[in-house]
Amino acid sequence: METVLFERLGECEWQVPASPPMRVPAVIYAGEALIRDMDDKVLEQLCNVAALPGIVGRACAMPDAHWGYGFPIGGVAAFDPANSGVVSAGGVGFDISCGVRMLLTGLRRDAVAAVAQRLAGVLYRAIPAGVGSTGLIRLNDEETVAMLTGGARWAVERGWGEPADLERIEEGGCMAGAEPARVSARARKRQQREMGTLGSGNHYLEVQHVREVYDAAAAAALGLEQGDVVVSIHCGSRGLGHQIGTEYLREMAIAAPRYGIELPDRELACAPIDSPVGRAYLGAMRAGINCALANRQILHQLTREAFAEVLADSRLDLLYDVSHNTCKAETHEIDGRRRNVFVHRKGATRAFGPGHPDLPVALRGIGQPVIIGGSMGTASYVLTGTRESEALSFGSACHGAGRRMSRRQATRIWNGRQVVDELAARGIIVRSPSQRGVAEEAPGAYKDVSAVVESAERAGLARRVVRVEPMITIKG
Repeated sequence: METVLFERLGECEWQVPASPPMRVPAVIYAGEALIRDMDDKVLEQLCNVAALPGIVGRACAMPDAHWGYGFPIGGVAAFDPANSGVVSAGGVGFDISCGVRMLLTGLRRDAVAAVAQRLAGVLYRAIPAGVGSTGLIRLNDEETVAMLTGGARWAVERGWGEPADLERIEEGGCMAGAEPARVSARARKRQQREMGTLGSGNHYLEVQHVREVYDAAAAAALGLEQGDVVVSIHCGSRGLGHQIGTEYLREMAIAAPRYGIELPDRELACAPIDSPVGRAYLGAMRAGINCALANRQILHQLTREAFAEVLADSRLDLLYDVSHNTCKAETHEIDGRRRNVFVHRKGATRAFGPGHPDLPVALRGIGQPVIIGGSMGTASYVLTGTRESEALSFGSACHGAGRRMSRRQATRIWNGRQVVDELAARGIIVRSPSQRGVAEEAPGAYKDVSAVVESAERAGLARRVVRVEPMITIKG
């Protein structure tokens, strides 16, 4: 993408001013090299988002942005229901509340490295992964409804985890306003055998060690030191979330003309927040968030049990769980006044700064943890949110490295065995049911996560705390 298309507002802030049909500016936060490497489709999609009814402030894209369905992945936008604001299923994404949960093991790298092969085998057997993966949990419809209502709290009540886990999850582990009745029977049925599973695509469970500390005080507050071992779990709402997205996109495409909404792109199908379709989607989407929170909570407990089998002194406390694909009602200062808006984050995480009232008391002094996962075999990062991000991006930051090529392109360049062998030569153990899936997620298929994180920090969206590097990867 050519930089001449933008006004440069800062080292890592680029703007396209609003011009009809855009209602607000489009802003991308990224370093110049990342901007040049982005597909032109990112800017096209972001400008289309900026034209939607009721959008306020600016349409934002994070440093890891790439082409998506309707919204670019890495897109953030806020809509005011008092000004005909809309909700868009494409602005949330198909994998509702896909996110990352990071666990503190209480172990050091050397202790884990000594048993890494055995631990990898136990984790691989304990964590169902891959396309269509199912686990040992079977839910009837009554229990599925309870899960969609209660989220991680439901899981903990049934023995998958500890009450203390809930203190480090967005919304305390349960998204208010969920309406399971708005989730179709087909969507509910898809999930009844998928709880406690990773799924496929870019989902993973990764055992990592802290390689570098950037902010010692923040790291200490999070319980992190150089050489510590942590676990990251990246997954979402599985088939249920995808079914909700598919069904409501269809309904919104039909409903939009009834409300006089002219869509710049059919993939941006939307409905007024206060319309019957808009309210129904929000109820279903919140149920999808609870599904993802419950799923990661179960995976957390399965991981606890697997670690205990190999390393009896492991702890597996929760550092934080953050969601990527959501739409949440929040209050932000926009154009000089506080406004109640619905913030869409598609492939972006919350990054609230120090003192924010929505943060757990234990974290208010440093800000919300922002967990940015790298591609398989590369570093990941823990950052904390900033007060500046609340003005720049509605308190949002990036969520990962971001793809630089399609999965099909990746499989033309790499094969799974090649990737597994190359990572093994670097001391990284990979376990996956799909060699094709490994090839699709090859490290070279993604942007440089360090450049992405550096851009986020220089833009003021978040502040680096530690870098972690992989030891074991369980790949879907």
